[in-house]
Formats: sequence, C-alpha cells, structure tokens
Amino acid sequence: MGGRRFGTERTETGLRGVAGELWRNKLLYAIALPAIAYTFVFGYLTLPYLAVAFEKYSFKTGLLSKFVGLDNFMFFFKSSWAWTVTRNTVVLNFMFIIVCSACSILLALLVSEVNSRFFSRAAQSFMLFPYFISWVIVSYILNGLMNTDTGLINNVVAALGGAKISFYTKPDYWYPILVFTRIWKTCGYTSIIYLAVITGIDEGLYEAACIDGATRLTRIARITLPLLLPTVCILTLMDIGRIFYGDFGMFYAIVRDNGTLMPITEVIDTYVYRVFKTTGDPGVSMAIGLYQSLVGFALVFGSNWMTRRLYPEGALF
Repeated sequence: MGGRRFGTERTETGLRGVAGELWRNKLLYAIALPAIAYTFVFGYLTLPYLAVAFEKYSFKTGLLSKFVGLDNFMFFFKSSWAWTVTRNTVVLNFMFIIVCSACSILLALLVSEVNSRFFSRAAQSFMLFPYFISWVIVSYILNGLMNTDTGLINNVVAALGGAKISFYTKPDYWYPILVFTRIWKTCGYTSIIYLAVITGIDEGLYEAACIDGATRLTRIARITLPLLLPTVCILTLMDIGRIFYGDFGMFYAIVRDNGTLMPITEVIDTYVYRVFKTTGDPGVSMAIGLYQSLVGFALVFGSNWMTRRLYPEGALF
C-alpha cells in the first residue's frame, strides 16, 4: 500500500507540475496550439494511410483495398526515371545545403559587422522580402530575365553583339540557375537565424579580444564562427532529413512541363505528381513518399550519430 501511495503521490505531483507549466505559459501554448493541432492531424492521424503504399487502392474500399505487397515500390524502382529523379533530388538539395548555408553565414557576418543600426534594420528587411515571394512570381521574374526573345539577359547579349541563349532548351545551365535562385530567395531568411545567434554572443568576449590585439577577422574566426557552429550543425541536420524531398513549388513553378529540362530538373516530388496525374493511382505516390520518409529518417539518425561522436554540441539529440 505504501509503495502504491508513493507512486500515486509522485504521479499527482507530476500532473500538478505539468498543469502549473501550462498555466504559467498559457499564452505561449495558445499561440502554439494551431501548429500542434496541424502536426497532430496531418502528422499522426494520417499514419494509418501508409497502408495505401502496399495496396491497389480503390476509392470505394479505402484502406481495405487489395493488398499487393511491394508492387507499388517496384513500379517506381523499375522505372527508367527512378535513378534520374533520385540523383537530381539529392544533388540539388546537397548543393542547396552547402551553398545556401555558406552564403547565409557570410551574409549574417557582414550585417553583424555594420555599426549603423538604421542600415542593419533596412538590410534585414530587404533580405527577408524574397522569402515571402511566391515561386510562381519567381518563375515569371526568371522568364523576364531569360526568355529567348524578350528576356533582359538576351537583349543585353544581343546589344553587345553576342548570340542569344536559349536557356529553356539547354539543361546544362539549370543547376547554377536553380542554386542562384534558391540563394536569392532563402538566404536572407536563414541569415536572420544566424544573426540572432551572433547578437546573443557576449560582447565581453569581443572586448577582451580587442584588448589582446585581435583583428576583426581573428575575432570572427576565433569567437563568432565557433559559437555559431552548433546552430549551423542543427540546421544542417534538419536539412539533411529532407534531402530526399524536392521543393515541389520551386521546381514545378519554374520548370513546369518542359520535357527538355526534365533530365536535370525533375525531382521525386514533381515525378510523383506527374505519375499520379497520369495513372490516378495513389498507391504508387504513397509508396514513393514512404521511400522518401524512410531514407530521410535514416539520414537524420545517421548524421546525428556522426555529429554526436565528432561534435556533441551540434547534435540534435
């Protein structure tokens, strides 16, 4: 009886602690409630529908459709596009992670070194603006720049006596184009995160370094970058978890149904959309989505394990 009473009291104390935490921070939890509800509904209540990946799905029978095992997975892996879209997704995302992270860190360092508060605030506002522009708008901006007949770039090239470039029929140009577009749109947003970390660094460290005669570059190399590294590692690990996910909005809005560019720009997400649009079979789409999730899950745990061994402060868990 004593053991049960002790266990009951400990449980009641724990419940009171949780209730007290919820009450003390009720406004913060109220703000987070829509995100929690969204995650619960679309992240957990939809888990039973993973069974669709192993079925010949029928809208009449729903989850009780005919079980076909791994047939939906084999449809994808035997496709001539399987290797192409996987390679494009991984290569493009890897370039996005490396180049965009480097540019975001550099941008944050540059803004943090500016002494003018007005310029710093104005720069941050301008840096954030592209992030909120729709990819559809970005696609029209690119078309206005690169269109063969009316594009600004080709008009300048023609005015200088050069031959116009048909960007939309030459796949080789599109890796750098997509990377540059990604940098322009997302680096400002990510740099704000790094800038917040830099702002939180103790000014006493910089003052002590100045007294010791450290130059600005030395202070960045010896103080700012080491203290920024844990945040860089965490954001990179989160990006690695989605390295098998292509940004559907980006690729479909910019490339659309341009078959000439697909060998370079077709990623898993746009391929899934085209397969579903052609076959109308959600089983294949779910199978490919499950494949992306499992590989991303393995990559996050593998990368986190390696990070925890080499640099424990940068690990997620």
